[in-house]
Amino acid sequence: MNWGLVFASISIIIAMFLYHWPKLKKNQKKEKAAFLFFSILGWLLSILLMINPEIPGPTQLTDWIYKPIGKLLEK
Repeated sequence: MNWGLVFASISIIIAMFLYHWPKLKKNQKKEKAAFLFFSILGWLLSILLMINPEIPGPTQLTDWIYKPIGKLLEK
């Protein structure tokens, strides 16, 4: 694992929060919650991919689900 990439990811998240958070108004609670949720989710996924880059992506999941159906429809 490259620690430089981890610190770069953390610094990008911090810069994003410092830039976007003040622009959200105080009464926008749902928008703030969504911003926090998706930012943290994206950060966790980036860290996970840095730790284990061999993780299959979403296209492999859809291939795994739909390949048997496609074979049935071919016949």
